[in-house]
Amino acid sequence: MKPVTRTPARRLALNTALAALVLVTGCSPGAAGAGTKAADAARSAAVHPVSGLEIVPVTVLSGKIRHAFRAEVARSPQAQARGLMFRTQMGDDEGMIFPRNPPDRAAFWMRNTVIPLDIIFIGLDGRIMNIAANAVPYDETPLPAAGPTLAVFEINGGLAARLGIKPGDKVEW
Repeated sequence: MKPVTRTPARRLALNTALAALVLVTGCSPGAAGAGTKAADAARSAAVHPVSGLEIVPVTVLSGKIRHAFRAEVARSPQAQARGLMFRTQMGDDEGMIFPRNPPDRAAFWMRNTVIPLDIIFIGLDGRIMNIAANAVPYDETPLPAAGPTLAVFEINGGLAARLGIKPGDKVEW
């Protein structure tokens, strides 16, 4: 087989054809939503490796300070019943949020929960009503909200005090 000699004119023609192919491929309907599809896939892939629950950002606004967390969302009755049971660790930027639908007067306990937690009760206005701080692992004593609860947010025990999170702070998710 004889090697192909690439003259400057032949190289220019080859590069032009290649550029046209890239341009056509990039503008094809299949490629048009590729960036959006990739972003959607990344968002839908935001699940916790242990629980398989969706992860969403949760922000606690404490005065002028914003505390950002990545929280697992326990939406289903099964996920809410399991909560953080049997978990042996959680990062200080992690938590679990329990939306209450419909809002109710929530009470949580620590059955089969290995790590101490701060249980943050969020009122109908999106503000912290009360915090059951440093809830004791395995304790089955109900820890109640101070009133109707929009959601409950759990973080590592003692973290709310260390960060200055307190009743009246706004919680967004």
